[in-house]
Amino acid sequence: MTISGKLATLALLALSVCSCGIYSFSGTSIQPDVQTVTIDYFEYSALKVNPNLSNDLTEALKTRFRQMTSLEQVEMDGDLEISGTVTGYSVSASSITANEQAASNRLTVTVKASFINRKHPEDNFDEQTFSGYADFDATLSLDSVESSLTEEIVDKIVEDIFNASVAQW
Repeated sequence: MTISGKLATLALLALSVCSCGIYSFSGTSIQPDVQTVTIDYFEYSALKVNPNLSNDLTEALKTRFRQMTSLEQVEMDGDLEISGTVTGYSVSASSITANEQAASNRLTVTVKASFINRKHPEDNFDEQTFSGYADFDATLSLDSVESSLTEEIVDKIVEDIFNASVAQW
């Protein structure tokens, strides 16, 4: 094959990859006509109170969209809109010793999220439940590990919401 033939093949390959606008290297499948996203503040309705969790979750989701997409974040009426509520925040025993005492505890966070795609409504979902958990040694108090555990849990929930909304996994 001649050099010009190789260049033509390479140009054709590059053109075919670039022309398919719904794929990206970040794993998202955002249609090319979608330009903006609105991420509403996640309300808190769980019985056990964590005063920072709603804000941490909302900000982490905004950060994920800034880092992984080129969508402009707008306050209202975005092409995409994500909203939700923290519905559960609980601690339970996750493993028991032979003496029937907790060896480790589990912090679980549950969120209901809704996703609206104004350009492609077939992608919408309403009140889908996402949850995450992290285990910690029962000899530790929740207060001493709560911050690091909630950060880990929020990261997982944000990844799940992101994947369900724009990566459609």
